[in-house]
Amino acid sequence: MRRTLFVAMQYLLPKHLLTAIVFRLARVRHVATKNWLISRFVKAFNVDLDDVPRTVPDDFVDFNDFFTRELADGARPIDADPKHLVSPVDGKVSQLGAIDNGTILQAKGHDYTVADLLAVDLDAASDYTSFATIYLAPFNYHRVHMPVDGRLIAAHYVPGDLFSVNETTAERVPRLFARNERLNLHFETSDGRFFLSMVGALNVGSITTPWTGEIRPRAGSLVETISIEPTDVKKGDLLGWFNMGSTVILLGRDLDWASAASSDVRMGEKLASLST
Repeated sequence: MRRTLFVAMQYLLPKHLLTAIVFRLARVRHVATKNWLISRFVKAFNVDLDDVPRTVPDDFVDFNDFFTRELADGARPIDADPKHLVSPVDGKVSQLGAIDNGTILQAKGHDYTVADLLAVDLDAASDYTSFATIYLAPFNYHRVHMPVDGRLIAAHYVPGDLFSVNETTAERVPRLFARNERLNLHFETSDGRFFLSMVGALNVGSITTPWTGEIRPRAGSLVETISIEPTDVKKGDLLGWFNMGSTVILLGRDLDWASAASSDVRMGEKLASLST
């Protein structure tokens, strides 16, 4: 009952307004306030600080600076085997497997199409036969890294809703990942086309990448094609980060998954073997 009420409330809440308020709060630089926010968050979510090279909370200028923290050098070794695709994030694999006739499994009883997720460039939908969905919990490291060597060829910002992306909501909101806002990144690799979507959510104040800068949630329904120069990206290179947490979706071709649904993963470890 509580879970059903939690999801029902999301249909009624002014999600963009609440997210804008969180955006501002996370950037308060008053020392006592930001230290209290960080300390309370660490305690509430039992955040592992062993890999954080800075002193918590004093060395962070605001809560968002802490939330998007970098890790110490060597904290996440990158699997160097060129035949391996690595996890782009720390998180939990909520679903993964084969794409069935253009359809991706969201949760038991719910799915959505590759075309809906892409929103544009629909001819590319048939290029993808494998998917993985990884959920980043509040306590996770929230930077996103490249899973495989490739070339970034296109980026699209897709405006949308801001439902939570946790398990409870994924089990109850149809087409959740295709209706939430997201930043879609398209790559060419030696294994063919590869796609990574950074999905926004309630309280995710913005998404940042080196190519787009900071993108905040915006009203409207028009997909924005972001002007970028084709750029080579190495496995493990930084792709961006969530300013508050969310979900990453990967699409590839004929991937042999090394992990299973509900398993925890860490950035840089083997997630799948490539088909070539």
